[in-house]
Amino acid sequence: MTKTVISSPGKEVVIGFDSPFVIIGERINPSGRKLLAAEMKAGDYSRVEAEALAQVAAGAQMLDINAGIPLADEPRILAEVIQLVQSLTDAPLSIDSSIVAALAAGLAVYQGKALVNSVTGEEERLQSVLPLVKKHGAAVVAISNDETGISEDPDVRFAVAKKIVERAADYGIPRHDVVVDPLVMPVGAINQAGRQALSIIRRLREELQVNTTCGASNFSFGLPNRHALNWSFLAMAIGAGMTSAITNPLHSEEMSAVMGANVVMGHDPNCAHWIAKFREAAGGDGTTGRRRGRRRQR
Repeated sequence: MTKTVISSPGKEVVIGFDSPFVIIGERINPSGRKLLAAEMKAGDYSRVEAEALAQVAAGAQMLDINAGIPLADEPRILAEVIQLVQSLTDAPLSIDSSIVAALAAGLAVYQGKALVNSVTGEEERLQSVLPLVKKHGAAVVAISNDETGISEDPDVRFAVAKKIVERAADYGIPRHDVVVDPLVMPVGAINQAGRQALSIIRRLREELQVNTTCGASNFSFGLPNRHALNWSFLAMAIGAGMTSAITNPLHSEEMSAVMGANVVMGHDPNCAHWIAKFREAAGGDGTTGRRRGRRRQR
């Protein structure tokens, strides 16, 4: 079965059909976070450090690193942040940028096998990113949009993904090193977004035999009680074959849903991780510490 191996000097993470779901922590990203953006632009990475450590402690197996700050030296900042984060944790990294020079700078300093986030089906992007991925022996996120934009038709998004996988092969990048993002749409705007996402995830697994990822929080955008929607979506997406997601590991609801889905899918042998996480400190049998047989107080 398809396995995408991402590594740091001290750790390998396998994204795969027969492996536990991989959480890629999303919080080292200045988009929409004015304070973090200002600090990173000024060379203050104390918040980046805190976010890296907190996400790993919360259960993220990988971290996404983004330095997209307007009017800033993104290649320099991205490289510096990658070096910092790699000095703090052995979690492998996803190097996230829309600027090819920034991706090149990040890959030049990265130690291990990175995940490049991302390439689209646009011809210019394919020609600039795929050789870089091949040069550094990285894996790549393939986002299912092209020059025509993001289609609401899942068949079109599947066709774009297939095109990227085939073009990657032309550059010598194997299928197992392409992780497809089928572009999960907000269900508050598109009522069938959930069904469409599950359909394309199944096809990507069964027909293209590629691993998948997504920005999980996109699904609930604009709606109340977003965490409940996100964990519902994640659990069902895992059942459909999704193998990773870029999301916030600090939200316990989503993390519990992922752990539960791993149990259901048989990816947590003997429920060991579930038991270690949720076993009661006392009782150990779901009694929440009450003495068994104790009479209920009236």
